[in-house]
Amino acid sequence: MAYSLCSSHSPIVHERHTLSLSLSSTKNPRIRNFNHPSKLNFLSSQYKTPSLQISHVSVHDPVTEETKSEVVGEAATTGNPDGNSGSSSKSYIWVNPRSPRAPQLRKKSYHTRYTNLVEVAESLNSCNANEDEVLKVLGTLSGKLLEQDAVVILNNMVNAEIAVLALKYFQQNLKPEREVILYNVTLKVFRKSKNLPGAEKLFDEMLKKGIKPDNVTFSTMISCARISSLPEKAVEWFEKMSSFGCDPDDVTYSAMIDAYGRAGNVDMAFSLYDRARTEKWRIDGVTFSTLIRIHGQSGNYDGCLNVFEEMKAIGVKPNVVVYNTLLDAMGRAKRPWQAKKIYQEMISSGFEPSFVTYAALLRAFGRSRYGDDCVNVYKEMKEKGMKLNVILYNTILSMCADLGYTDEAISIFEDLKSSETMPDSWTFSSMITIYSCSGQVPEAEAMLNEMLKAGFAPNIFVLTSLIQCYGKAKRIDDVVKTFNDLLELDISPDERFCGCLLNVMTQTPKEELSKLTACIEIAYPKLGYVVKLLLEDDNSENFKNEASELFETVGADVRKAYCNCLIDLSMNLDQLDRACEILNIGVTQEVYTDIQTRSPSQWSLNLKGLSLGAALTALHVWINDLTKILESGEEFPPLLGINTGHGKHKYSDKGFTLAGVFDSRLKELNAPFHEAPDNAGWFLTTKVAAKSWLESRKSSELVAA
Repeated sequence: MAYSLCSSHSPIVHERHTLSLSLSSTKNPRIRNFNHPSKLNFLSSQYKTPSLQISHVSVHDPVTEETKSEVVGEAATTGNPDGNSGSSSKSYIWVNPRSPRAPQLRKKSYHTRYTNLVEVAESLNSCNANEDEVLKVLGTLSGKLLEQDAVVILNNMVNAEIAVLALKYFQQNLKPEREVILYNVTLKVFRKSKNLPGAEKLFDEMLKKGIKPDNVTFSTMISCARISSLPEKAVEWFEKMSSFGCDPDDVTYSAMIDAYGRAGNVDMAFSLYDRARTEKWRIDGVTFSTLIRIHGQSGNYDGCLNVFEEMKAIGVKPNVVVYNTLLDAMGRAKRPWQAKKIYQEMISSGFEPSFVTYAALLRAFGRSRYGDDCVNVYKEMKEKGMKLNVILYNTILSMCADLGYTDEAISIFEDLKSSETMPDSWTFSSMITIYSCSGQVPEAEAMLNEMLKAGFAPNIFVLTSLIQCYGKAKRIDDVVKTFNDLLELDISPDERFCGCLLNVMTQTPKEELSKLTACIEIAYPKLGYVVKLLLEDDNSENFKNEASELFETVGADVRKAYCNCLIDLSMNLDQLDRACEILNIGVTQEVYTDIQTRSPSQWSLNLKGLSLGAALTALHVWINDLTKILESGEEFPPLLGINTGHGKHKYSDKGFTLAGVFDSRLKELNAPFHEAPDNAGWFLTTKVAAKSWLESRKSSELVAA
């Protein structure tokens, strides 16, 4: 095969300020195409020398021309083995690769010299950081030292300390036309080692010598700050450019989207991004990742997805960092279904999930209580030998506590203890909650003792769980003792703690209710007074006013729980009218919304989110409302339905479901509602059956009267 003596070598870097060796000419080169494989082309002496280009700067080396002339001269004196005369007036000289002189000519090409320069750079990287060692290595260079030789060597170095010594050597032994180029490639070495302080020191040296920095200088400093995770510094260097007469190009602007975003200047980041879209700048994956993160932190989760789609639309392929950032955002948004979709796309794109990927999935599934998915991710991590930190363990255990995954939680906790991970107070709190909600008193108490031995004092979450545990076990005296422990620890009971006391009252025998009432009156006097009025069966307007005021002042996150418990307590005390009154207050103050809904085709009773007592009370009210509607002559829709939901109570040993209780209750009432076979949790009937049943109830009530 033929060898090209002037073959160009591969680019040195792949950045905006790409450093490459190119062959240039003052004239437009005339390219001659030959298909014969035995012919070899190389430059004649009339062409310009190989030039080293950094961004828009070229270093023209006359010595390289001499080198090439020497090669051409030798070829001419040797004579063309093919019989074609070589002339300097022609663009190419062909040499038969079988000629004895071909290997010698090939050695004289700049490609071979470039290879030698790279080897010198490698030797410098491994030598001792002193001038004598550097001088010794650079002394091995043959021929006249060229400015572009210095650039090639510096560009291939990774040891910043030695690069500075090499730069000093070149400055002493060369008279560079553009000394800023030598500084730029040396700054790149500092960037490779993420040494921004060293780069800044070298920049100051430039200024002291009167060398004006150019765009490449600043882009190198900015990128050095970025990869050093110093976005504020990147912004600082970017904002210096104008004072030196440098105008950023679109790539630098794109990089600054990421820098401003990481530095917290969100408005500037999005302003540049809007400009980038308009002017079609080239934006890298890191910048898109930053934009997604900014949207996620501000709660604009649709914005995260929009940026992701825009990224793909302009042909930028998402990398692992982008996928992980988006997964984290979807976890914050509690959109586990989108997290699953993004993860599947990531896998189908050929990316291997990392620890960060799995951690984002655990948070996404754990926060949204996607129990099976979360546990499966945990198992996959363990199969791959990944070690979880205590925060991830706590995320899983907290989810298990909320979903009643008792067995899974116990297994995961044992795995945590067998690893090098140390449980913290939140770990113990979740385990105590799991045992408490299951009514496993000995296990909860044992976990509390383990927590104390580990040096953690019980917090309000632990004490709340213990009260719930003793309440389920009907150990009311232990509930009171735990409440007193809370006061002794100088912990102020919050609304959730009081809600737990109220919930325990719904499971407590009537004769022991006064013990808990006393606790609630101390913890939350307003709630205690309402409970006291309820127990006294006060039929005056006083109860209604006090209860209404309570729901106006209590936190939104506990309003429904308080209302449910007060209704349940009323039902336990056979105070149906009081339960209806509380339900009405809850509807009026929008504690409950859309319990009764109507459409032209169906009227519905929606009971999801209601306690058993509240749901039965709502059914009683609905039946009475339907009876009044029937009496008024208003037409019924074709269908009537009751939606109980189909979920099992998370800590019910007997598999309690609201749907199961209502199935029995509706049969007791002889109501014509039947569970829909294709829609779990729904009980439906027709208007004909409903009207007939309501009329029969009315007749029965008249007979009974």
